[in-house]
Amino acid sequence: MVPQPVVALIVLFPKGDKIKSAEAELCAKIEKESQKVSEDVYFMKQTIGNACGTIGVLHAVLNNQDGGDFKLEGILAEFSEKTKGLDAAERGASLESDVGICEAHSSSAQEGQTAAPSAEESVKPHFIALVHTDGALYELDGCKPFPINHGVTSAENFLKDSAAVCKKIMAIDPTEMNFNIMALTGGQPLF
Repeated sequence: MVPQPVVALIVLFPKGDKIKSAEAELCAKIEKESQKVSEDVYFMKQTIGNACGTIGVLHAVLNNQDGGDFKLEGILAEFSEKTKGLDAAERGASLESDVGICEAHSSSAQEGQTAAPSAEESVKPHFIALVHTDGALYELDGCKPFPINHGVTSAENFLKDSAAVCKKIMAIDPTEMNFNIMALTGGQPLF
């Protein structure tokens, strides 16, 4: 039912205490044991409150700009070029001062059906991106210290492998029901 190829998923989930605890344990384990992360992964730190949706979209699109499915133009192309070669923290800081993306973020936030929370307000829903880069499945969450490598994947298996990651997140707190997933698909337009 999902148009193929799927090149990224943007996952929205409730980041309650159980998920925060599980994430902290995972990050501590990775820091202790290490992991391989491709230099081609585009990752940025989230330095702006309540901007995880925008960062998730940036992670999804900017990790797929070389595949031929997406031609960046305008503010996305400018931001991509400006942040090439920067580390994750510098990219986050660059986002804070990027007028074009900040205006687009603010405009989109105001178009929703509910009032947008302020940058300082604590919210439970959180966005991450899942992407396929250099044969591996990465979880990109600007609130984490680094990308999470979830193992080998391929273009053909990306959706199935990503669904397994989503199921693991959902299993952390089975009492939570508020999960959403959006697929970024390549190839032909749907309309």
